[in-house]
Amino acid sequence: MRLGETAETRRLLFKGTIKETNVGMQATAAMGERYAQTPTVSRAYAWCVFALTFGLLLADYMSRQVLNAVFPLLKAHWSLTDTQLGSLSSIVSLMVGLLAFPLSILADRWGRVRSLFFMAMLWSLATLGCAVSANYGQMFAARLFIGVGEAAYGSVGLAVVLSVFPAHLRATLSGSFLAGGSFGSMLGMALSGIVAAHLGWRWSFVTMAVFGFVLALIYRVVVTEQRIAPGHMTGSRATGTRPPFAPRELARALFASKSIVFAYLGCGVQLILPGALFVWLPSYLLRAYDMPLDRASVVAAIFVLTSGVGLVVCGMLTDRISRHHPARKWMMAIVYCVISGAAFAVAFQLPPGNLQLTLIGVGMLVESGVCGPTGALVAELTPSRIHGTAMAIWALANNLLGLAAGPVIIGMLADRMGLHAALELIPLATVVSTLLFVAGRRLYSRDVARPAG
Repeated sequence: MRLGETAETRRLLFKGTIKETNVGMQATAAMGERYAQTPTVSRAYAWCVFALTFGLLLADYMSRQVLNAVFPLLKAHWSLTDTQLGSLSSIVSLMVGLLAFPLSILADRWGRVRSLFFMAMLWSLATLGCAVSANYGQMFAARLFIGVGEAAYGSVGLAVVLSVFPAHLRATLSGSFLAGGSFGSMLGMALSGIVAAHLGWRWSFVTMAVFGFVLALIYRVVVTEQRIAPGHMTGSRATGTRPPFAPRELARALFASKSIVFAYLGCGVQLILPGALFVWLPSYLLRAYDMPLDRASVVAAIFVLTSGVGLVVCGMLTDRISRHHPARKWMMAIVYCVISGAAFAVAFQLPPGNLQLTLIGVGMLVESGVCGPTGALVAELTPSRIHGTAMAIWALANNLLGLAAGPVIIGMLADRMGLHAALELIPLATVVSTLLFVAGRRLYSRDVARPAG
């Protein structure tokens, strides 16, 4: 009888129709929420919200990655070391990691849409500040404020997107939305390299700043809190009350399922790869292949575009394979780690050439694929009312462990052993991320099997 009850409970859990099978569901119920909410907007408007929020994410990463395309020019202009160049990139991800959590809490209470608008205005203004920087110190300060503006955009923007679509699309949406980082990086690298080659590096920053300003104003007019989810997004405007904010309840809801910690950590460590490669590929192509700046920027942008396509494909594949078997999200994350690690390990043992470029492309295709399954797991294991905050914890791990650490680590190693030798070491990160996902998968099974009460 007990075995029958357990099987039935697990069947219902996989359908998403019960709230209290495991500890995570109990935390959700304790906060007075359903496990999954029904979208309150039309499908057409939902896709409009996605398009505009995705567009701002493009602007976010275009402003962030414009620097990478002009690395050689800044290195020569200010006589910078590779460590200094890496720090100009890493400071953005560092600020994102440090501030994503507190700013996402504020956005959940103050209004997510309004918060996204002010974030975009701030990072665009800071990008304009990069254009007028006179030395390394001023550029570092401007890049710091880009990080402040971008800190909570990924987590809050994804929470907005997930709120207007059904739950069974979460991995696809998480992967597709975060692919904006790759597409934005691609556009930022390609356009900035071309603009810098013809007009100078300062105009590259001006171009990205103007794009951000214009898109932020359009977003503010079209997307509103009331239309997205009255009574759910902030609570204050629609019902006159604020969502409950008790630190103990918030902590219980965020970490009720033990496996979610390994989702955070595994994804963060895996993102050391894109964090390093997005930043250093243009310089690597310049040094190893003797490409001119504009061509190196375009080729690197194609690789980054490959990563973005991989995010979308991996997210869709994860949703398809795990729709009726949620635990398969963990297995898909493991597969993406293993494939990317193997591809890069072989690629950077080879001399420059077509085979090496092909293997780099294979690795780029799946290196960020873990974002789809882990984003879906974070949304699954936390209440929708605090999705912005939960995604901020995810963003914190992604940025501090991966996107911030990758560029500066490779820069420090490159100063000592050369860029090619430094890149040979990055597949080691996939070994760690794989082990973390294996541990998370085992704990997830226990979380699901644990009876309520």
